[in-house]
Amino acid sequence: MKINTQIHYSFGLFNALSLSVLVLFLAGCKTSPEPAQAPASPSPNTPGAVACHTPGSPALRLLGEQRWPLDTQWAGVPIGGLSSIDYDPANDSYHLVSDDRSAKDNARWYQARIRYDASGLQQVSITHQHYLQTPSGTPYPSNRTATAGTAVPDPEALRLLPGGRSVVWSSEGDFARGFGPSLQQAGLDGSWQKTWPLPALLQGPLQPETGRGPRNNMTLEGIAISEDQRSLWLSMEGALRQDGPLPRRGQIGGPLRITQYDLASQQPVRQIAYIPDALPKDNLLLPLIAINGVSEILADGPNHLLVLERAYVLGAGFSARLYRINTQEASDTLATDALNDAAYTPAHKELLLDFAHLGLRTVDNLEGMTWGPRLASGERVLLLVSDNNFNPAQVTQFLALVETPACTTASVNASGNPSGSAGQSHRN
Repeated sequence: MKINTQIHYSFGLFNALSLSVLVLFLAGCKTSPEPAQAPASPSPNTPGAVACHTPGSPALRLLGEQRWPLDTQWAGVPIGGLSSIDYDPANDSYHLVSDDRSAKDNARWYQARIRYDASGLQQVSITHQHYLQTPSGTPYPSNRTATAGTAVPDPEALRLLPGGRSVVWSSEGDFARGFGPSLQQAGLDGSWQKTWPLPALLQGPLQPETGRGPRNNMTLEGIAISEDQRSLWLSMEGALRQDGPLPRRGQIGGPLRITQYDLASQQPVRQIAYIPDALPKDNLLLPLIAINGVSEILADGPNHLLVLERAYVLGAGFSARLYRINTQEASDTLATDALNDAAYTPAHKELLLDFAHLGLRTVDNLEGMTWGPRLASGERVLLLVSDNNFNPAQVTQFLALVETPACTTASVNASGNPSGSAGQSHRN
């Protein structure tokens, strides 16, 4: 989701001093994305002890962070709007789509090299760029050059399809020009291959007076490929109009829909409902300019998804929470016309992490996540990236989190604190 930059400039008026300090800091910590000689694969250095977590404690801890300021460039164009990240094990590389609506450059995605080991996140660098193409084989136009019949895309999610020869990417749509959200498939060179069908309820834009359909800028935000590579999951950022309101102060949002596709037929086969949190606490003296919605999903074991909720509140900035859901325990809502008054069972949410507890200076607009290679110790690593909205008050933030295994009885010392001897991972 591209968050209105007016929000952030308003935010800057209330936080001028903090913003000045941030800009001065960023000027001294630029990380160059230019290609560099690849170091060896993540170090085989195995720590002498692997931390573990006890029930009720976080299962994810911060491994490292990299921050790019607004003037970070590739081929003379600012890098920004990074809204997804996906790992390609065949090439040990990462794919990151930008939600730039062909304004800074034509719609595109990047390939990157990321290196980390047990000591931290060592390197993030861009290595290639690919332009997304229209069915006619041309790059997507901007609002200034768009022609009738061609949408200006708003890319928000991108995943490699099984086999690694194609990608699938979602656009939130071009509502102002009459185009709804879409799900597209492209070759690794960006060439258009096909458009996947959307359930009728997710198509749009519809006329506001109908009171139905997707909300502008709250549509297709996340994609996940199941571990068995038989399903694709496609998540909305917010509820359809007929399904309920967006989150408010002290009130959860209406259910948003997460649709399951059969990868073989590329047809939607099932759908579940997910309830987003209420808005974070805010300064009641400021205007209520705030959002909360799902910015990404990721497969996590059989029949499970990680769900990233990202929020923004004027005066408080960004926040994020990571949940885990079981996709089999929720009702199938694919044929349900409206959820507002319907009987259904939403997905149960298990909170894994509040990013405010990671010890970061700030949490930016986190919108992408993927599993990377395991550490030499066997622990899984979760990587995230933020969309800076091409806003000087923000940064492009890369986070590496390591999943700590559950402690066994033997791994808890006499004082009741976890020690280095770790048990098996708590994941199924």
